[in-house]
Amino acid sequence: MPSVALVAPSAGPGLQDVVLPSNVQSFYDARIRSRVQGYIRDWKYDIGAKVKAGDVLATIEAPDLDQQLQQAKGELARAEAVVDLAKLTSKRWSALRSSTAVSQQSADEKSGDYSAKVAAAQAARANVERLKALQSYLQITAPFAGVVTARNVDIGALVGPEMAMELFSVADIHKMRVYVGAPQAYAASIKIGMKAQLKLPQYPDRMFDAVVETTSNAIAEKSRTLLVQLLADNRDGALLPGSYADVHFKLPGRPGVLRIPAAAIFFHGNKLAVATVIGGNKVKIKPIDVARDMGKEIEVAGGLSPDDRLILNPPQTLSDGDEVRIAEPAGSTTKGAE
Repeated sequence: MPSVALVAPSAGPGLQDVVLPSNVQSFYDARIRSRVQGYIRDWKYDIGAKVKAGDVLATIEAPDLDQQLQQAKGELARAEAVVDLAKLTSKRWSALRSSTAVSQQSADEKSGDYSAKVAAAQAARANVERLKALQSYLQITAPFAGVVTARNVDIGALVGPEMAMELFSVADIHKMRVYVGAPQAYAASIKIGMKAQLKLPQYPDRMFDAVVETTSNAIAEKSRTLLVQLLADNRDGALLPGSYADVHFKLPGRPGVLRIPAAAIFFHGNKLAVATVIGGNKVKIKPIDVARDMGKEIEVAGGLSPDDRLILNPPQTLSDGDEVRIAEPAGSTTKGAE
């Protein structure tokens, strides 16, 4: 007759500390490319530099663009001169038409030619404005206040819109966005406005406060997780974009879930089960439904009642109806099991 120790299931806590991995990202992250083709004449800010909105990060030299603008201005001047001549011609032919010196067809042709010349001049003017707008991109500026996190160019480098190279990366880190993939089992418990805390490896003695900003409101099919976005204040700049962090949620406990020591579980008939003692010293095997594995403890969603007495470290040879000798009173080993 084997000698066994017993333990009773315990109710889960009102609040459970759930720790989930997360990615910390900047509030805004701009990957800056070149809108025009040219050569980097100079750059002013390196990685780690703090910039304000509108600060010039680098200057591009584009002689081809300058020549195109001068050519477009010449074409505009010619088009405007042609318009002036067409306007005078149209007026003269209109005056001649009143004296029946010319046909109506000829007068209409001169009027139509004048309208066409006006449209051509407008197109030339639009081309000049387009090239002027492109010239404004010769200075690469910061889109918002933040920190330069990447500089991928140097003086003399050829850049342009056809190249996929990013010139600079600027991150706004006054607040950080924290992304968590919450398992489906916790999806209903995570609410907007819920507070959480972040734990980062580089700060073992510090916790950062965060608040749930929004969720994707959808479960990802591949991972069966809910994407949760939190916001964390970063006034001192301690949080860095791209960091890994453990997010500690205080979630409400699940009603009807019991906790038992992991040492009370064994495989019986290819199923997870526990061995209980009934009627004094007889064994009753009960299959269980595991809700969550917490390491030393297991949360059980079904198959047990709070009054059950469980055998710790049950032998694999136990069967229903076996008799056992109870080495210690029920519940006396609970602290040791924890």
